[in-house]
Amino acid sequence: MATQLSRKHVLESPAIPDRLYFKIGDVAKICAVETYVLRFWETQFPQLKPNKSGTGQRLYRRRDVELALEIKRLVHQEGFTLAGARQTLEQGGRRRDPEPVLAAPVKAIESLSVSQTPDAVAAAIGHARAELRELATLLSAPAARTPRRRARVTTLPVSGSLFPS
Repeated sequence: MATQLSRKHVLESPAIPDRLYFKIGDVAKICAVETYVLRFWETQFPQLKPNKSGTGQRLYRRRDVELALEIKRLVHQEGFTLAGARQTLEQGGRRRDPEPVLAAPVKAIESLSVSQTPDAVAAAIGHARAELRELATLLSAPAARTPRRRARVTTLPVSGSLFPS
C-alpha cells in the first residue's frame, strides 16, 4: 500500500501558490523536502539563488521554487546524481530520449509481404545489414573517456614497533 501512495504522490505535481516570495519553510513544504536539503542545493546549484531579506531570511521567487521542484524531479525520480542534475540544468533542461536505432530496418522488414519482388526483399535486407554494420562500428569504437584506476595501497612490513626506526 505504501508503494501505491508514493506512486500517486510522485505523479501529482504540487501546486505553487500565487505569491511573490516564499520563505524556505514554504518551499520545503511545496517540494516535500527538509529545509537543510534546500540550503544544500543552494551550494550545489548556482542557478538556485534566493534573495535574502535584511534579517537574513531566504526569500524564494516562483522561478526558484520551480527550479527546486525540477532539481527534486531529476534527483529523486529520474535518478540523477547532483552533478548530473547540475549538468542537465546547465544544458537547458530535460534530457532527450534516445532515438530508436533499429526502428527503420525493423519497419522496413515488417512492411514487406510475401508477394513482393525479390529485389525489394534484397534491398530491405541490405539496408538492415548496413544498419547493423554501423552499430557494430559504434560499439567497437573505444570509449571516449576511460575511468582512472586508483593506485593500490602498499602494505608496510610488519615489525614489532608502530614507528619504524
